[in-house]
Amino acid sequence: MRRSIPHDALIFVGDGSKALFLRNEGDAKFANFVTERVYIEESPLTHEQGTDRPGRAFAAAHTTIRSAVEPTDWHQIEENRFAERAAEALERLVRERAPPALIIAAPPRTLANLRKALHPDVKAKVTFEVNKDFTNQPVSEIERHILASMESE
Repeated sequence: MRRSIPHDALIFVGDGSKALFLRNEGDAKFANFVTERVYIEESPLTHEQGTDRPGRAFAAAHTTIRSAVEPTDWHQIEENRFAERAAEALERLVRERAPPALIIAAPPRTLANLRKALHPDVKAKVTFEVNKDFTNQPVSEIERHILASMESE
């Protein structure tokens, strides 16, 4: 069975710092993705955000038990927050437009963060997910990749 993308379906393409909100201006037979919104957020690398060395933990006074504490990954924290903000934006867009379907394309970690952050009403609109990062590709290539992913599914 061939999957299709209905007219006015929303397509979210994102990573940890960039989100493209696309819409299928075409129909289910001939898709035509157009850009609705682009959201870019600068997320500096962890080493640019903090200079503290990882901490150490000691079990108790007068013992030799020591443990290194993992350093804080500030970049990952920002990517998680970005996914939460993207989920809120998707929720607003879904409520405003009432699209017939929602397709999400994002790398694995971003996709997982989005799944956690999406409201159940928005999750119900998701008809297809692509586990890849297409954010730096032109819209025509994004369209081609998503359609090819749907064909192979």
